[in-house]
Amino acid sequence: MKGKIELRGLEFHAFHGCLPEERENGNLFVVDFSGVCDVDAAAVSDDLADAVDYAAVYDVIAAEMAEPSNLIEHACARIVRAVTAAFPQFSHVSVRLSKHNPPVSGKAEWSSVTIENE
Repeated sequence: MKGKIELRGLEFHAFHGCLPEERENGNLFVVDFSGVCDVDAAAVSDDLADAVDYAAVYDVIAAEMAEPSNLIEHACARIVRAVTAAFPQFSHVSVRLSKHNPPVSGKAEWSSVTIENE
């Protein structure tokens, strides 16, 4: 049995960006994660040992968010690679990384990129 595990709205104050003020002051970033894996054993056993530990997935994402990148594409791809390396049971991973108030010449609440491991 396949299932989708999701962590939505993970907030981080991080230092991604090309501009000096982005690297110095940081910004609010939000990560939305989903991963597809076999959930049959966990669904039957009701035992965390048979499931993907959401807290461990969060820790992998947090570690990648703590490392500054110039581009959110780079940070997002690092998260995809790190999660798939740490949790090979995921057959598909999708990560959306959003940056609050991106530095553009007009009003923009968020900029986002979504990367999948297909």
